[in-house]
Amino acid sequence: MKKIIACAVLLVLVLVIIVPALVVGGFNREPSSDRSENVAKGEHILIRVYLHEQNKIVEMNLEEYIKGVVAAEMPAEFELEALKAQAVAARTYAVKSMVAFGGSGIAEQPGADVSTDFRQSQAWQNETKLKERWGTNYDRYWSKISRAVEETRGQVATYNGELIQAVFHSTSGERTASAKEVWGFDYPYLISVPCNWDQKSPRYHDKKEFTLAQVEQILGPETQVVATMQNGGSGPAQIVSTTESGRVGQVRIGSKILSGAEIREKMDLRSSNFNVAIEDGKMVFNTIGYGHGVGLCQYGANGMAKDGHDFRQIITQYYTGVALKNIYAS
Repeated sequence: MKKIIACAVLLVLVLVIIVPALVVGGFNREPSSDRSENVAKGEHILIRVYLHEQNKIVEMNLEEYIKGVVAAEMPAEFELEALKAQAVAARTYAVKSMVAFGGSGIAEQPGADVSTDFRQSQAWQNETKLKERWGTNYDRYWSKISRAVEETRGQVATYNGELIQAVFHSTSGERTASAKEVWGFDYPYLISVPCNWDQKSPRYHDKKEFTLAQVEQILGPETQVVATMQNGGSGPAQIVSTTESGRVGQVRIGSKILSGAEIREKMDLRSSNFNVAIEDGKMVFNTIGYGHGVGLCQYGANGMAKDGHDFRQIITQYYTGVALKNIYAS
């Protein structure tokens, strides 16, 4: 009888305590130290995401993660085929970063493949943020973005069989920039190509004005902008050279020559595709485009979609010579 009671007690412990603990642990597990567990069989790839606002790493399904990226990186009002192109670019970027696929992950956050901080990786937003942002449009927009991700499930862009650096930006202007002219790295699929579809972008044109004193304060007194203006000559600002895509290579401001990228960063311009002039005693920068200009142009993708191009044509327009493959295919 005692043995029966002991067995009964043991059974109760198993059913009431141990089994529930295993179940709960299964749904709330911490990332494993075995990086090979990142990839499961079939279409259930897990990606380790550093949530920078919460300062923790979580695992989530790759496709669900991509939905949050597309929602954060591209306006949900865009055409479906443009959203599909963004999904392919975002998935390619993510998979290339994953340690399980040979990537390096996030160096600042050991154990994470990607970060939700756009300065480290791609932007990403959760359901709560999206509901705040979209309001009553949430259900419609989330359904649309989910469709874009599901209909491109597993699709990534490759060049000679290798995952590409799938960078993207908002608005390019007349041409995209090559990776070489922006970062000094030469990728055959990230070359300058025409972009005739983004002229309706609200970020296509921008204008910023600075007093000459402000310019000296930002760029340093050694520029001598005010003195150059007072002394006449060729003026306090002059573009010295342009890049292959028409962006500013070098520009002289006062007595100092800087790169277009430096001016963009220090003067907080939308792009390095600008001209500069003196108007009413102020230095005026007129820019075209928004972002670094390399790779997929998001407003260009939307324009192409409006013209009837599908996501495959959009991807191959902005990433020269690439092919699509499915990471879930055997």
